[in-house]
Amino acid sequence: MRTLVRAAALTNFFEVAQDLGVNAQPLLRAAGLTRAMLADPDQRIPAERCAALLEAAAQTAACPTFGLRMAESRQLADFGVMSLLISQQPTLRDALETIIRYRHLVNESVAILLERMEKVVIIRQEVVLGTPSRQAAELAVGVIFRLCRALLGSNWRPLGVHFAHAAPPDLQVHRRLFACPVEFGSEYHGIVCLAADLDAPNPSGNAAMALHAQRMVETLPRVNDRSIAREVRNTVYLMLPMGRATSEAVAQGLGMSLRSMQRQLDDAGETFTDILNEVRRELAQRYVANADYSLLRVSELLGYGSAASFTRWFSAQFGEAPNLWRRRHTTSR
Repeated sequence: MRTLVRAAALTNFFEVAQDLGVNAQPLLRAAGLTRAMLADPDQRIPAERCAALLEAAAQTAACPTFGLRMAESRQLADFGVMSLLISQQPTLRDALETIIRYRHLVNESVAILLERMEKVVIIRQEVVLGTPSRQAAELAVGVIFRLCRALLGSNWRPLGVHFAHAAPPDLQVHRRLFACPVEFGSEYHGIVCLAADLDAPNPSGNAAMALHAQRMVETLPRVNDRSIAREVRNTVYLMLPMGRATSEAVAQGLGMSLRSMQRQLDDAGETFTDILNEVRRELAQRYVANADYSLLRVSELLGYGSAASFTRWFSAQFGEAPNLWRRRHTTSR
């Protein structure tokens, strides 16, 4: 299933590359991209190629914060025609829910979920690609952070920012952008903030303008071109580590009834069970390869009641026990 993203996702790529002394042209060629493809911000390009380009640039520049540096200068206008609709929402919560609803118009690979925990909300994010991308993940979190600050004001500070990957040697860019505690080696990518922040009035919100923008967005060619399989897959990616990836919860997260979700999956020739198992396989490899996670913790994150039941499933899927697989694939945080 090919996942597409607006070329605007690579806005200011060339500027950051130039600042770091990187020749972008050979990297573009290696990723199967061209300057012409990126000239139109609304051009749809494969998300995997974008991630490959970011990773190659970070490696060439010896700069593990390449994606985050791109996020530093992002503006609401980079959301294209969606920017007007987002900026006119009455609250940040409404703005984020608007992005979630229309994410297929912006970036099909980015999944977002708002998790309420008493007075705190976690804005969970996942860039759903075949291979995890540190640069794409940091760019995605940085873009949403910039959106929050654009709506709440330059003095807004979240309670914390989380990344699943390891910390870079130098945290200067993270501190400069977020100005709050940043935790690495977390179980998710995302932003933690007060629930009150999401419900604070947006000073620039205008109901009449939001309605006008809504009507305009609804006329876009791809507005109804959502892939139910991709939407379910993205939601499972976020909900599985939370222990909530049931068909009922996923349907609710997508704003539809269970019967409607199942009917649409049937029409697409997909099943919830197959999607769940595919995501579980991908996350299992990511978690088992991380030596900081005990196999018991991995089994919990993947929805198993015990390490033994997880071991049986993993062995059946990959042909060897997880502890043996880990020895050959261990990564260090």
